Parts: sequence; structure tokens; C-alpha cells
Amino acid sequence: MKEELKGRIEIIDKALESYLPCIDNPQGEIYRAMRYSLFAGGKRLRPILMTEVCSMCGGDAEAVMPFACALEMIHTYSLIHDDLPAMDNDDLRRGLPTCHIKFGEAMAILAGDALLNKAFEIVSSHDHKDPNRAMKAISLLSASSGTEGMIGGQVADLAAEGREIELDELRYIHLLKTGAIIRSACVIGAVIAGADSEEQQAVDDFAKNLGVAFQIRDDILDVTGTEEELGKPIGSDAELSKSTYASICGLERSEELVKEYSEKAKLALGIFGEKAGFLLKLTDYLTDRKS
Repeated sequence: MKEELKGRIEIIDKALESYLPCIDNPQGEIYRAMRYSLFAGGKRLRPILMTEVCSMCGGDAEAVMPFACALEMIHTYSLIHDDLPAMDNDDLRRGLPTCHIKFGEAMAILAGDALLNKAFEIVSSHDHKDPNRAMKAISLLSASSGTEGMIGGQVADLAAEGREIELDELRYIHLLKTGAIIRSACVIGAVIAGADSEEQQAVDDFAKNLGVAFQIRDDILDVTGTEEELGKPIGSDAELSKSTYASICGLERSEELVKEYSEKAKLALGIFGEKAGFLLKLTDYLTDRKS
């Protein structure tokens, strides 16, 4: 699976490179900061999900690549801002100094802003084969990263710091903060491929359950993992007095929930038959991961 993912990551990195090359001009520092975080060795999970769903639904993965790259830039911007002292105050990301440690807080804020803007520059300027599908995809992209999506989840997450919350509230936070752009990654792939409403719903159900399983595994790893494995400090959730699946449910029940949600995710892809093979394997790989 690692070898299969490596090949897909190389394709996505090549596309990202074409959209964000090295630029030497008076504002060159912003490009260096953007590229530093974008090419810091991410899993490329969201673009891989988008391109694989597109292929599964009978589409051309190349047609969805601008959206895949845009979403990865949005994801990266969120990590840059998440690491800032005003947010999670992290010094390491993927084993490297975080953007604000490397370039300073002001440049990190601007790098995040610039990646968000670049994302929508890419998808709005591309010559899409089907403009109607592209408009729907742009709408999904913006909604999933906005106040009713990722940013809304971050706001709810900040509001929950330092107090005990119920599992339903935690699930709500993660469905927005982590789950929203995972869902849009998958549904955009289906939309660009021309999937019908039943297929789009199946893909959305898959992504929703995968997002929850992925987040629970993250919560477990924040307790059981090592800094070397994760490439970032462990125990940061506890330091910020954040409620997690591990703190609310305990590690044993959290492991059970990972399995339950990952099984639901795989069942949702039943209508695609053998075409879902890679995504089924990917689900197991992601939910069993150690980093």
C-alpha cells in the first residue's frame, strides 16, 4: 500500500509544483513560506481521495486535479494557522519546524492566507470541460472550508477548550473541523466524474464515516504515538485541555469505534463493487496507521 500511495503522491506533488513554482521576485519570501509548508511531506490524503473517487465513478482523474491541488492548499493553510501561538502553539509539523517558527508569525499568517487565495485562483481560472460540474465543485470546496465547515469546526474546538464536553459535541466538532473537507474531497471527485445522486450520496456516506474513524485514530495516536512517528509533539490535546475520543471514551472503546466507523465507510461503497477496491484498502490502511 505504501508503494501504491507513493506513486500517487508523486503525481500530486508534480501537479502542485506546476501551480506553485519557485518565484524569485520582491515578494519571494511568501512563496518560500508557502512552498515550505506545502511540500513538507504530507500524506496527500485529500487529493488522493478526490482523484480515486473520480476514477471509481468513471471520471478522468486529470479533470479533477485542479480541485485536488486546491484542496491540499486549503488543508495546508489550515495547518499553518492551526500551529500558530494563538491556536495550538505547535513548534513541529511533519518533523520540521512549523511555518511560524521558520519564517515568523506574520509571514506564516500571510502564507496561510496566500494558499487559500491560490486555491480559488486555480479552480476559477482553469478551463473546465463541464462548467456546471465545476461550479458545483467550487461551491462544495468553499462551503466545506468555511464557517459551516472547517473554520466552523475550529471555532467550536476553541470554544470547547478547558471544559468537559459530551461525545455528541465532540463528534460535531470533528465532523466540521476534520470531516468537512474529507467529505468535499470525495464528493467533488464524484461530481466532476458525473456521478448520479445515489452514487454521490454513497460517496458522502463513505467520507463521513472515514473522517470520523480517521479523527479517532488521530486522538489515539496523540496518546500512544511517539514524536518520531508522528513528526509533531504528542500529548498536545491534553496540554490544551481538549476533550478527545480517547479522553471521553477511553482507548479500548476508541479502538472499537475506529473499527465501527471504518466498516460503515466500506459498506457505503458497496454499490461500486470491485471499482472500490483501492478505497477499501486505503480505509484499512488509514485507520490502522501508526502516524
